[in-house]
Amino acid sequence: MFSVLVNAVLSSSPDYGLLLDSLSWPSDSWPGTERVEALAAFIEGLGPLLAEPDTVSPASRRAIKDKISSLVWTRCLPLLCRISAGEGARCRESTAAACRLLGVGVPLCDGDVPGRVALSVLPSLQLSEEEVPGPGRLSAEVASEVLAALMPSLSADEQLTLSTLSSALSCIKTLPDALVSKITVRLLLNLLNCCSGVQQSSILQLILEDVCSWHSAARTPVATERALLCLTALSDHLLQPHGLSSTSDPRSSLHFWRMVQDGLTHRDSLSRKRALYLLKKCVALSEEEGVDCPLPPSGEGEILFKWAPDRSKLLREFWEDYALVMETLEENQVHVVRPVLNRIDTLIQTTVNDSQASGQGLFHPSWLLCVYQRMFHSENKSLMREGVSHLLELQVLQLPAFASAFSQFIVGPFMDALSETSLFYRSVGQSVGDCPELGAKLQAFVATFFSSLPSEQRGRMLLQMIQQLCSKHWCAVPLLFLSQALCKLPPGPLLGVDGLTALREVLRCTMITHQVLLRGAAQCFLLNSALCLTDVSAVTLDDVFNFLMDFRAEESLCRGTNIWNQLCSWLLDSEGSFKPRIMDGDCADAATKKETVRDYVQSEMHTYLRVPACTGHTERLPDPREADKLARAILLCVDMERRNPGSEIGSTLESLLSPLLDTLSRVSTNIYLPRRKSDKSLQLVLRLLQLGGAPSCRRAGEERADSVTVAVEKLIYKFVDPIQEFIMRRLSGELQELFDVERAELYLCVLRQLVVTYGSTPQHHSNVQQTCFPKLTTYSLKVLQEPSQQIDSVANQVGRAVAMASLAMVCGLMGQEVIDMRSETISVLKSVNDYFYSPVSPSSRSLSSLGNINKHLQKPQTGDGSSDVGMRALLQQDWGRIAASFMRDQWICLSFLIKAVGIPESVEISKTLEAALSCSVEALSLLPSDLVLPVLTFMETVLPQLLPDEEAACVEAVTLSWELVQGLSTNAHDFWLALKGFISMAFHHKLLQLTDAQAPTLVSTLKQITTELMELSQSKSGVFGVLLQHCCQTWLPADRGSGDTADMMFSSVFSHIHILSEACVYGPVFRRDQRLIQDIQTYVEQLGEECAANVAVTSDNRDDQLPRTCVLAFLSRLDSSNVQHERLIEQLVMDLLKKDNDISKSKVRYYSNSLQHRVKNRVWQTLLLLLPKLREEFVGTLLKCVFEAGFCSNQASVKYLIEWMMILILVHYPQHMDSFWSCFNMDHEKTKTSICTFLSVLVHFNVIIPKLKNKTSQLRKSLDVILQWCFNHNFSVRLYALLALKRVWSLAEVRGEEGADGLAGLSTVVKACLNQAEAMQNTGNANKNWMRIQEHFFFGAFDPIRDYSVETIFYTFPSLSELADDEWIPPCKFEKLWCFSESPSFPLRNAAPDLSRLQPGDWIQQDKGEQSKEDRWTEVQKKITPWRLGIQEQEPELQLVPQQRAARLGKLHGALLVVASLIDKPTNLGGLCRTCEIFGASALVLDSLRHVSDKHFQSLSVSSELWLPLLEVKPVELAAFLQVKKSEGYCIVGVEQTANSHSLQDFQFPEKTLLLLGNEREGIPANLLQMLDVCVEIPQQGVIRSLNVHVSAALLIWEYTRQHLSSSEVHRPQTTAVPPH
Repeated sequence: MFSVLVNAVLSSSPDYGLLLDSLSWPSDSWPGTERVEALAAFIEGLGPLLAEPDTVSPASRRAIKDKISSLVWTRCLPLLCRISAGEGARCRESTAAACRLLGVGVPLCDGDVPGRVALSVLPSLQLSEEEVPGPGRLSAEVASEVLAALMPSLSADEQLTLSTLSSALSCIKTLPDALVSKITVRLLLNLLNCCSGVQQSSILQLILEDVCSWHSAARTPVATERALLCLTALSDHLLQPHGLSSTSDPRSSLHFWRMVQDGLTHRDSLSRKRALYLLKKCVALSEEEGVDCPLPPSGEGEILFKWAPDRSKLLREFWEDYALVMETLEENQVHVVRPVLNRIDTLIQTTVNDSQASGQGLFHPSWLLCVYQRMFHSENKSLMREGVSHLLELQVLQLPAFASAFSQFIVGPFMDALSETSLFYRSVGQSVGDCPELGAKLQAFVATFFSSLPSEQRGRMLLQMIQQLCSKHWCAVPLLFLSQALCKLPPGPLLGVDGLTALREVLRCTMITHQVLLRGAAQCFLLNSALCLTDVSAVTLDDVFNFLMDFRAEESLCRGTNIWNQLCSWLLDSEGSFKPRIMDGDCADAATKKETVRDYVQSEMHTYLRVPACTGHTERLPDPREADKLARAILLCVDMERRNPGSEIGSTLESLLSPLLDTLSRVSTNIYLPRRKSDKSLQLVLRLLQLGGAPSCRRAGEERADSVTVAVEKLIYKFVDPIQEFIMRRLSGELQELFDVERAELYLCVLRQLVVTYGSTPQHHSNVQQTCFPKLTTYSLKVLQEPSQQIDSVANQVGRAVAMASLAMVCGLMGQEVIDMRSETISVLKSVNDYFYSPVSPSSRSLSSLGNINKHLQKPQTGDGSSDVGMRALLQQDWGRIAASFMRDQWICLSFLIKAVGIPESVEISKTLEAALSCSVEALSLLPSDLVLPVLTFMETVLPQLLPDEEAACVEAVTLSWELVQGLSTNAHDFWLALKGFISMAFHHKLLQLTDAQAPTLVSTLKQITTELMELSQSKSGVFGVLLQHCCQTWLPADRGSGDTADMMFSSVFSHIHILSEACVYGPVFRRDQRLIQDIQTYVEQLGEECAANVAVTSDNRDDQLPRTCVLAFLSRLDSSNVQHERLIEQLVMDLLKKDNDISKSKVRYYSNSLQHRVKNRVWQTLLLLLPKLREEFVGTLLKCVFEAGFCSNQASVKYLIEWMMILILVHYPQHMDSFWSCFNMDHEKTKTSICTFLSVLVHFNVIIPKLKNKTSQLRKSLDVILQWCFNHNFSVRLYALLALKRVWSLAEVRGEEGADGLAGLSTVVKACLNQAEAMQNTGNANKNWMRIQEHFFFGAFDPIRDYSVETIFYTFPSLSELADDEWIPPCKFEKLWCFSESPSFPLRNAAPDLSRLQPGDWIQQDKGEQSKEDRWTEVQKKITPWRLGIQEQEPELQLVPQQRAARLGKLHGALLVVASLIDKPTNLGGLCRTCEIFGASALVLDSLRHVSDKHFQSLSVSSELWLPLLEVKPVELAAFLQVKKSEGYCIVGVEQTANSHSLQDFQFPEKTLLLLGNEREGIPANLLQMLDVCVEIPQQGVIRSLNVHVSAALLIWEYTRQHLSSSEVHRPQTTAVPPH
């Protein structure tokens, strides 16, 4: 249209200058797009006129050129600068119009104008991401459009072309991501399209070299992403059949193939798509050309891609399979990916076969690594697990060449993948405690892989693996199994000093936050690895013992364990082979001298005790790790040498310890002995006694200590008196410096250890009780009673801290009954008790008068001298800890004294107790939470004495204590001790005995705390178990006696019966990661003593099944003859039945293994256990509830338990048989398929009938009932009825043979029914179900009487009825409980093994409701075909073009252009055509208009093609078509998930939008992706990651229509009709 108008204007008006002026605009304004487009069209029309010499005079031609040049400089470029400062759709359209004006105007100007314009624009491309275009500058986006428009005029200027190319390549590296694709498409593609021949080839070479060198230098994800974008956009130029000899062919470049491989494993899906596109294009081109690639001889050292024409078929199949695998991995769904895993095996086998056949091979192994790395990077953890598992089973790694090729991949990406905890979940079919499948595979893989590596690479590879463990935080589970895999490696000298250092770093840093048991197990495995793999000739003994310092005795390296014994054997075997140490002052031949372990220990002992002379200044306590290292070395040396025949332990020890013993002999008499030396000697004594006789290492039944422990204790015993004298002297006034506080802690620890170790020695015991402790207590009390000074000195406050710590140590030992309570010490402690409870002043009578409880340790004052700078810094750092310990020590004393001595007689007891409780509550807020245990112990004694009179104060104490314990829930170190202390205090038996009438607030508070405890137990396993163990032991103690006391304690259970009822159904549903930790801990525990952590770590039973096993054991001990026990049982049964009924009412249907299912199952398990203890009268009232439960919809496991319950009731109480028969007479609509439950009971009629009186009439009754149900419409009911009929009729036949009559009349009917059942063999699935139900365990091997046991109820039944294995409770868990009571009527284990041999059956009744037929058609919508409604009236309209037809009907078209050239399915195209027509798209672009005549297209388009413009653009023409539409101002939008994509709900569609739709399978090709202006993604919630292309397009088309519909108020589009329901 423009061309016609322009030609008309030009022919009618010869004054072209005037026309140019009239179409122009003021220089400072922003003209409309239409004006700019009109001016561009006019200038374009001038072009042919100016080209003809006779049309325009030279002067006019010159004037017009100047005018056009002026327009370029004064109108066009300023407008573009103005546009650069704006944004939005208007800017895009104005940019396109202005650039078109430049493109048609600049060629008509003088020859230098294009270059000048380009040079003025090029600097704008250099703007960094942060810079904003200044005045006169263009934005990078606008500059790229300008240069693209100028490109045809610039191609002749080679220098300018290279400058533009250089700027464009620089932009790719520096500009924001959103602009990179624009630069690539608009500049580089246009530049190449404007060049030809040699120039194009040289430009391609420059681009390829620049991009590849940049990627090679940077090798970052960003560089890979941008380089791939650039090369994919240029792929049609780079990869065309011009021969490999071309310098621009990327197939010859190693850097190019590394870039492709990096792209295949990139985190961004678009980069992966581009890399795969380039690979497929290279393969297709190589096959088309049919030449060798690379060309021989190749200059590259490493060749990643090869092509041989003679093996073209093999290569094509390999790369097709490879592309298929990589494309399928994009699905991220295991069920989609798993079928192509066999293709990976094919790829691997092809690579191996080719390598073995040709020696060098056409397929580089690195391509296989890309497949695995892609799986490792998957967002789907299941897919990652499949990838890891597949690699672990890779047999090809047994070949040395492949093992070497994979080595760095194993250390890098594979190790990163292994750090994912979720990989180690149990596989299907594995039980709790089994080694995870991946863990077992990892052990075999590591051993095989290292064996396959060349020997010279193994050590380096192992070191890298260990260093990788330090490079990031590894969770406990992956580290555990990797450590276990390393310890399975074949022994060999692989680790040197660097290896031991790396292992120490793992122990120190990586494992510090792991769970204790898992950390200990990992330590054992790593130590085992070190013993097998250390090169002893490369490490010194000092390296070894430094390494051992990081293995904790309380977690792994404990005397007496397997790992300790292995370490001793290793030291003995390696004796004399270690690398000699070179010490200062050694002679030259010291390097060849062999050092034994004994030599090393003796040398270390002398070095350890060699200290500088005392300087007179206070020194810190020596580092205790030195003593730990030496003590462990001594014990290892002795344990090692005692294996030698004829060795004498005593003499060995004496020779090793002689320097220490010499120091100890002088410690109390030599006043010149350096303090540091005495401290170090005491530290060593303490560690020797602790490590040598670690109680956790003693097994049950062994002697108290082994020979080494005895020898150590004998040697040290000789010097106990000097040590005690020295310590007593130091504690009695010599400790006055701030450093002495930690020194006092050492002395008290040594004194405590000596008392514990030698407490059984009469002489020492007497000395301690009569002299040592009374003297220490008296002195400490004297220090505490001294009046406070006005200015507290360091010496005074340190003395008070030491005195209180000393008293706490004495009270602690007496509380543990290490010291006799009748000793002289207790009489002295009474004075201490009086001190605590004495008022501040004699006249004071207030409750706060206990001035010596919660006594604060005042911060001492220091001088201002420079010598006090260090002291002030220490005070600032440590005084808080010292003051807190001082208060903690007070409460240690008080908690002991309140039990041993009580309240002094000199004070008023009730008021003093109340004041003491108030002080304890205050202490809870003052003390750090990890030091409050003594306060809770004190409260445990005080609270019962104050109740019920001081209820409010007691409630406050309990509440604050509970809040404190809750705050510790994330601190595993302190939480459990605090929890036990709190429960002992708050749930004291005297508090439990209180009723609502006596202490309503406290009872309510305890119930609330119980609820919160159970809630906490949902996330922290073991919490509820602590409470339940305490309560069960309180209500029914092991040594329970008879009488009023026992009955009173038991009676408190009725106030807290909810604890028992909740425990019966307890079982938290943990998160999967929490369950994994528990499973792995169970696995470690099942390793037994083979894993030293199980011996060294002392842990409580925190099994989440403990509450149930504990309460079941409690119930098993109840005596039904005891009235209180009987009452408890009956009340508990009713509570449990209510829980079951509540679930049945609230959940008509519930899923298998859901929480509702598990709770119901636990209810009926408990009821089965209690059944033998129930009174006959109570069973009568219970029966109705049992029958009602049978009518509910139940999961299989619950159904079996209810049926078993019914059978046992009818066996033991046959008088209820009539009630059972009445169940079959209920309304059939109510029973439905639940009648199968009652029919199942009749299947076991053989165990019921012996107990019945009138057996014949009962048999007849049963047959009458069963026959009614044999003809039910429901198949399951008929099946159960036929099975029951078969079993009962067999009983009737036996009765008939015995002479019983009355059943003969039923014979014909019964046999007909049974014949019908047996004839099912010809009816397919019916026969299978008939066979399965007869073989099912409940109707086959199970005997309700014989198999009644704990094992059947809690282990066998759950396992056979497909309950999750965390619901199975093995009998061994009950055996571990001391309180479980087994009886002949209720055995623990099954006498017969029949059930335990069975596997879960696959017959489980499904109660499926039928859909109401009336509802089936309510949602059906009829589709109306428009042309079938009055088609005759529309015939004239069909002669018009689509736009005219639509206009006749009042239909408006928008500016949305939908491009579907990549879609090839007619059904999708037909539906898309219909959607576009309904929502008024301007046109639909197809790859071929022949689709319109396809019947599948027409079936979905319903004539919409008659009303919508259709265009044809072939896929190969799409790139050019999109470029044209870009220049017309269209915004190109694609539907793709990328890192920078916009969510559909947030994106604002420009009016001129082109929607590019991708192929159904591959999406938008990689070479078109960079042409997109915007990627839009549809928000998703589900697992499936992609929608059908038509559905995706419909969502975007509607969103476009909605946005522009809401902005337009002039026209209202039609709405589609929805038929009424």
